Amino acid sequence: MDVTDQSSIDAVFATTKGPFDIVVNNAGVTHSGPALETSENDWARVIDTNLTGAFRVAQAAAKALVAEGRGGSIINIASILGLRVAGNLAGYVTAKAGLVQMTKSLALEWARYGIRVNALCPGYIETDLNRDFFASDAGKALIKRVPQKRLGQMPDLDGPLLLLASDDSAFMTGAEIVVDGGHLVSSL
Repeated sequence: MDVTDQSSIDAVFATTKGPFDIVVNNAGVTHSGPALETSENDWARVIDTNLTGAFRVAQAAAKALVAEGRGGSIINIASILGLRVAGNLAGYVTAKAGLVQMTKSLALEWARYGIRVNALCPGYIETDLNRDFFASDAGKALIKRVPQKRLGQMPDLDGPLLLLASDDSAFMTGAEIVVDGGHLVSSL
């Protein structure tokens, strides 16, 4: 679905076959560059996808769950950059910080319906999109600042994601789970 288009979201939820009880909000884009040079369009694209899009999907899911009288789990994929700032990513860090706070707000509001809303906050995870950067000198320097001295791998997110999706987290809502090799707690 296109999370920037409400009709796209509505179409997905209208055609979903059978009941669902887990939604993972994982759409995201970024724009990197100095804030002084960031256009309003670049800013809006990041905020609309990463924050407003997540709200649209969470709201549509919650409406369906409430209408069916069932609870569920909404998992927002945030980032450690929603908890700690980095330069040249003003829109991204703002959107991810907003997503963390939105997670807590929705968790508080929707708990009465049995809907849990939590955030998974990955650190630097190796993907096809960033592999070349992390092979560069700048990327290698960043890896050295991670206490575990390595990048995360996609399977490192499996356990925390499955926890939030399962009944093993039945008493968790409004939580942020950080998966970053200790990066957030590293010394300055």
